[in-house]
Amino acid sequence: MGVELRKLFGRRRTWLAFALLNVLPTLVAGLLAWTRIAPRPGEGPAFLAAVTANGSLFAIAALAIVLPLFLPVAVAVAAGESVAGEAQSGTLRYLLLRPVGRTRLLLRKLVAVSTFVVVAVLGVALVGFVVGRLLLGNAPVSQAMISVSGSVLSPWQIAWRTGAAIAFVTVSMLCVAAMGLFLSTVTDAPQSATLGALAFLIGSSVLLTLDAARPLQPYLPTRYWLSFVDLYRDPILWSNIERGVGLQVVYLVVLLGAAWANFTTKDITS
Repeated sequence: MGVELRKLFGRRRTWLAFALLNVLPTLVAGLLAWTRIAPRPGEGPAFLAAVTANGSLFAIAALAIVLPLFLPVAVAVAAGESVAGEAQSGTLRYLLLRPVGRTRLLLRKLVAVSTFVVVAVLGVALVGFVVGRLLLGNAPVSQAMISVSGSVLSPWQIAWRTGAAIAFVTVSMLCVAAMGLFLSTVTDAPQSATLGALAFLIGSSVLLTLDAARPLQPYLPTRYWLSFVDLYRDPILWSNIERGVGLQVVYLVVLLGAAWANFTTKDITS
């Protein structure tokens, strides 16, 4: 297990991906600090309207900024590289010659990619919190009117809801990782696995905008990605959050099962 983690986090592109994920939120924070002009409530990424009053809230706003595109791209690249990258470089066959079963190897790849997801999400939230405090002010969190319903939330309420929002985003990105991992077992080209996962997500996002696809929309993987906003309502609206978690779990089970079934039965030639 440690070998896979060292291999993943020993690559320069892994750390470059982490750095690029934080460029846009940092740029947005800098522009807000310079102009002090924030979107009106209900416009722009979630909670961006409140961060000029309290930079501590920029942690969750940063996640909302990168969630629609940049975070899924980074996860898809890491997951698509996991197995297909070994096949492309010709090392997959030699890995399987060792006394390591295919299931165990796939599990190691899954743990490595899942660790990437957790580090990426927590990294964006942490950098967003630090940048927000430095550039936008560090007033007490309790002074911020961040409830979507208009009420003031206590520091404890903000803390646990933010933790729940981070967990929700992490579960959503694990679904992207599962899609990339499955496609990585199908092809020997990591670029194809990455593009396939992104095409699936882009198609889901497009279908969400079409009235003709309304019967399909509750089952699309990106349907509930931004539902963590409901955690900041008073009282919390749990319906979309529960549906979102349930849907992601279904996708995770199906995609990981498909990845396992394909990888354990395919003919490894590279």
